[in-house]
Amino acid sequence: MARRLPTLTPRAYQRVAEVALAALTLIVLTGAAVRLTGSGLGCPDWPKCYGGVAPPLETHAWIEYGNRLISGVVGLAAVAAGALAWRRRPFRRDLAIIGVLLPLGVVGQAVLGGFTVRNHLAPGFVMGHFALSMLILVAAVTLAWRARHEPGERPRALDRGSVWAVRALLPLGALAIFFGTAATAAGPHAGGAGTGDTIDRLEWKGLGTLDWAIHQHGRIATVLGLAVVAVYVWLRRRGAPADVQRPVAVAAVLIAAQGLVGGIQYALEVPAEIVWVHVALAALTWLALLWSTAAAGRPAPASAPLPAPVEQAAEPPPAHVGAVLGGARRVVR
Repeated sequence: MARRLPTLTPRAYQRVAEVALAALTLIVLTGAAVRLTGSGLGCPDWPKCYGGVAPPLETHAWIEYGNRLISGVVGLAAVAAGALAWRRRPFRRDLAIIGVLLPLGVVGQAVLGGFTVRNHLAPGFVMGHFALSMLILVAAVTLAWRARHEPGERPRALDRGSVWAVRALLPLGALAIFFGTAATAAGPHAGGAGTGDTIDRLEWKGLGTLDWAIHQHGRIATVLGLAVVAVYVWLRRRGAPADVQRPVAVAAVLIAAQGLVGGIQYALEVPAEIVWVHVALAALTWLALLWSTAAAGRPAPASAPLPAPVEQAAEPPPAHVGAVLGGARRVVR
C-alpha cells in the first residue's frame, strides 16, 4: 500500500512555506545570473542540452544547465508547499488553494523558459519570464504570511485610508519592475554574449530605446520611493503598529539603495555585476512591498462615536454621591 503523506503542525507547515519562498526567490537571482553572464543559450535546446541529458564541458552550458537543476530543487519545494498544505492539521482551505498555485507557477515557468530558449531569447519572452517570477512570489509571500497567522489572530489595526495607501505601493512597484525589465531587454545584456549568439533587443524607440526605458524606469522608481516615504510618515502619524511600519521602512531603505546602485550602474555603462545587484535589490524590494501589504491586512471596521471629552463631563459621580450623602447626614442630624 502507498504511504500517506505525514500530517504537519501549523508551525511545521510554516517552515515549509518559508523554505518555498526562499527557494523561489533564489531562482530569480540565479536566472538573472544566467542572462548577465551571457549564458542564456548555453544550452540551445530544451529540455535537453545539445541533444543530451548532460551539458558539454563548457562554462556557459553548465551555468545555464545548473540553473535548470536548481529549478528542479525549487520545483520540489513548491510541490511540497502545495501538497503538504492538505496534510496540515488543522486543515485550512485557504492555504491549500494558495499552496497549489506554487507548483503550477513553477510548471508555467519551465514551459515559458522552454519557449524563451526556442525563440532565441526574444525580449518579450524574457520579460514575461521575469514577470511570472514576480507573480509567483506574490503567491509565495501570501502563503508564508497566512501560514504564520491563524485566521482572526491579528487584530485589524489600520483605518481604510492607511490600508489602501500601503496597497497602492504595489502597482507602482510592479510598474517600476516592468520598465526595469524593458531597460534590460534593450541593453547590452541580451543573454547571448558568452556564447557568441546575436540576440534581438527591445526596439520600441529605435536606437534610443535603452535611454528611453532607463529614464522611464528612473522616473517611476523616484515616484515609488517618494510614495513609500510618504506612506511611512503617514503610518507613524496614525500610530500604526510597529510590525506594519517595519516592512514599509525596509522598502524605503531598499529603494534608496536601488537609486544609488542604479546611478553607479548608469555611470559605469551597465556592467553585468552591478546589474545583477540591481536585479537582486529589485526582487527584495518587491518582497518588502508584498510584506507591507500583507502586514497592513484589511481595514478595521468603522469605530463607534467617541464619548464626550472628560473636560466637558459633569462633576465626577463619586464626588457628587459623596456630597449628597454628606448633605443627607447633616439633614438627619
